[in-house]
Amino acid sequence: MQTHKAKRVAIIIEAPMERRLSDALIKAGVTGFSILPVLGGSGRSGKWSREGQVGRAGGMVQVVCIIRPDRLDALLEAAFEVVDKHIGVVTVGDCEVLRAERF
Repeated sequence: MQTHKAKRVAIIIEAPMERRLSDALIKAGVTGFSILPVLGGSGRSGKWSREGQVGRAGGMVQVVCIIRPDRLDALLEAAFEVVDKHIGVVTVGDCEVLRAERF
């Protein structure tokens, strides 16, 4: 089966910033992404967990996008505008997709 090269971008950011990030990605022309809850982890500030939290304020989400390589720079610029001033991690990796016309 034929596959096509794409980029997978994963952005972990504070849950209250989810809407701002989503809006920035849409404005940059990103047509699809998924938003997943992050249950816990560990980073520069140490270990953390959503356990026991009532609201979203202390939580994190992961926004995952799969895009064509030529759209990567616009996505990263839009994401950095939001992530730069907040807690967040942006990763980029190579992937392959079966139906390139969807990306």
